[in-house]
Amino acid sequence: MDRIKVKGYINIAHKAGYLVIGSDKLDGYNQKLYLVLLDKSAGKSSQKVANRFKESEIEVLYVENLPEICDIKTCKILGIKNKDLSVNIKNNLVD
Repeated sequence: MDRIKVKGYINIAHKAGYLVIGSDKLDGYNQKLYLVLLDKSAGKSSQKVANRFKESEIEVLYVENLPEICDIKTCKILGIKNKDLSVNIKNNLVD
C-alpha cells in the first residue's frame, strides 16, 4: 500500500469536491458513489452505513488509520464520487 499516493488522491478528491465525509452525510446520500473507505476502528453506525453501500454493490475498503491518511481527525468513513480517483485509490490500497 502506497499511503503517500492514497493521501494525495484523497486530498485531490477533497479539494475538487468529490468526497462525502462522515456517516451522517453518507447515510442519506443517494447519488452515485464509486468507493467507500471505512476505518477498521469505525463504530457501529459507520459500519451500518458501509453495509448499506455493500448491499448496493458499491465497493467498501477497510483501511487502517483513515484519519491519518485523509488529514481529518474524526474521519472514520468517506465516499468517493469520482470514478478515476476511486480506481487510483483502490489500486494503491490493494497492492
